[in-house]
Amino acid sequence: MTLIPLGKLPDEKGIDYSVDYLDRLIKEGKFPKPIFLSPRKRAFVEDEIDAWLAARLKQRDEVAP
Repeated sequence: MTLIPLGKLPDEKGIDYSVDYLDRLIKEGKFPKPIFLSPRKRAFVEDEIDAWLAARLKQRDEVAP
């Protein structure tokens, strides 16, 4: 299992959302939940982020004419 720290999401996956927006998406079940490595440090499972990105791509392609 590969973990991506919150601060590396923009560099490694191109996800450049603010922390507040990410927290909102997580709360709404629209973004993978993080793993808390300590009370203030969290990371995301890379496979879950990749699956989320693939679903967004699929959604985009289904809507396109």
